Amino acid sequence: MLKKRIIPCLDIKDGRTVKGINFEGLRDAGDPVALAQKYVEEGADELVFLDISATQEKRKTLSDLVERIAQEINIPFTVGGGINSVEDAATIIKAGADKISVNSSAVKNPQLISDLAARFGSQCVVVAIDTKSIDDTEKVFVSGGKTETEYETLAWAKKAEELGAGEILLTSMNADGTKAGFALDITQQISQLVNIPVIASGGAGKMEDFKEVFEQTKASGALAASIFHFGEVPIPQLKQYLTQQNIPVRWK
Repeated sequence: MLKKRIIPCLDIKDGRTVKGINFEGLRDAGDPVALAQKYVEEGADELVFLDISATQEKRKTLSDLVERIAQEINIPFTVGGGINSVEDAATIIKAGADKISVNSSAVKNPQLISDLAARFGSQCVVVAIDTKSIDDTEKVFVSGGKTETEYETLAWAKKAEELGAGEILLTSMNADGTKAGFALDITQQISQLVNIPVIASGGAGKMEDFKEVFEQTKASGALAASIFHFGEVPIPQLKQYLTQQNIPVRWK
């Protein structure tokens, strides 16, 4: 079995790390550069940076902050938010990102996924999917979870793979920030449907939640924010726990 990845997420607004519940009620979680340094020291496998208000504010990602973080870390670094073109992506990769995450821009212009894969390689292209259950159907949302789209989540995930995505970052809006556990059903459906890695996101509250998502789905990574930011689940202890549960994780 491939080793599972533990991935902290920095949701950035106005240059600060923030965290909310169900994409609402944001509160400050600290300095992103300091948090990034901490996660490298603790043994995080990758780091995700999402400029969560870039799309709504119709501006570019904070490339200077990306550069500051990239200079401080030596683990794979994914950046998303406000990336609407190959040129935008090139700016972020030049600033130090290893991978680009696209969400709203990819739904609006699916060809962007193919264009990014052609320019940088599929391994650099992460399609982030914000999914929410509406009348028992999982639907894709964009613009920071504000806008429902016509896409059903399963169909969009498969299309993203066909267009050249190298990875899917799947966030359950229903579970986000609740600390009630990952959305196992949709995560399993997506991870079985596609042949690219799927990162589970939304709902982590305790170490057992990571065990569940790795045992009950084919997710290759699990992403969390507040439980890492506020020290509720330290990454070294989480990895030790998963190892004891016979779930393979990476050690430095």
